[in-house]
Amino acid sequence: MVSQDPAVARAYEYCERLARAHYENFPVASHLLPAAMRPHIAAIYAFARTADDFADEPGRTVDERLRLLDEYAARLSQLASSSEDPPAHDAAPVSDPVFVALRQTVRDCRLPVGLLADLLSAFRQDVTTTRYATWADVLDYCRRSANPVGRLVLRVAGHEDRGLDEASDAVCTALQLANFWQDLERDWAIGRLYVPADARIAAGARDEDLTARRMTGEWRAVMREMTGRTRSLFSAGRRVCDGVSGRLRWELRLTWLGGSRILDKLERADFDVFTARPTVGARDVPGLLRDAVLWR
Repeated sequence: MVSQDPAVARAYEYCERLARAHYENFPVASHLLPAAMRPHIAAIYAFARTADDFADEPGRTVDERLRLLDEYAARLSQLASSSEDPPAHDAAPVSDPVFVALRQTVRDCRLPVGLLADLLSAFRQDVTTTRYATWADVLDYCRRSANPVGRLVLRVAGHEDRGLDEASDAVCTALQLANFWQDLERDWAIGRLYVPADARIAAGARDEDLTARRMTGEWRAVMREMTGRTRSLFSAGRRVCDGVSGRLRWELRLTWLGGSRILDKLERADFDVFTARPTVGARDVPGLLRDAVLWR
């Protein structure tokens, strides 16, 4: 149960507003989630969204971005210490609503703070790293940028199971990768590229073609390979959608199906993200609901 403390309740309301305004690929404030989970998921998302904005927001220098992320990391370390015991009446007040809510969530759901620290590590890497040499390097980034979210959702739902964690990791990595491929043009515009160098070199794909907004045969070949690897991860993680019950099962099925639909659209467009960015919208909802019902 969420705390009845008025300050904490207001903090959760702030996080839920932020989550609704910035929803992306992960379940955050969905009404499919059990009501008891929503404030906690929103608190986690608000923490991650704010830190991610520090790393990405234009107009800040690299040093400013790193300083903000370091400050967030220090506050997370403080939160970890303060969450180990019940709050004392004379404890130093926390004014940031995100950390007010997050501290309560960490305590109530017994969340491993290390998973939150992993997210900050990935956001920090986004500031300093714009290219990846190998597929293993990309997966390591996803291990910290995406996988903690799934594990935190499972913990909030009361699941602590190694098999579920591993399946969740596969799905979360696949979702992150699907987002990379749909955002190839957007990322390139800000100087980032997540397609690993070894795959690009093997296919003969050239950076100059991305700058010229040309989806060449070489780039189509490498994106076909990336999409295939991503589908394999979706398949490996599918069992997490059956390993939970109730409304969370439906949420995870729709999340899995939505990520897979992005890959479908990429393939149908022959990977030409320069003509149109593939997205999942209202027109996809009936098909996704049908596929969720006919899951097996």
